[in-house]
Amino acid sequence: MASVAKISWWQWLPIFGWRVVANVEAADEIPDRLPRRGAVVVGARVHPKWIAFDCPCGAGHRIMLPTDRAHSPRWRVSATRKLTITPSIDYKSCSRRCHYFIRDGRVKWT
Repeated sequence: MASVAKISWWQWLPIFGWRVVANVEAADEIPDRLPRRGAVVVGARVHPKWIAFDCPCGAGHRIMLPTDRAHSPRWRVSATRKLTITPSIDYKSCSRRCHYFIRDGRVKWT
């Protein structure tokens, strides 16, 4: 059984913009609950495989984006201080569409 990432108590404070709150080796180590505007990097921080976070729309769906160079399409992540993900995130389901950018720790809806 894989261990789940431990997230520091201060990451749960509601004062932060979008940021990486944990780094795990495998996707099954991603916690079920994440802090608001918190993302988890799967794999090495230098060459991550995935990034996971809860959609900012608040409906409760989890977004997992491939960042590994072997995937197509793939997203690029910059998280030196504030999180930036490129290109845009476009989640579609039967009843919902969420299309937005995360730039410098902020969400811009399109």
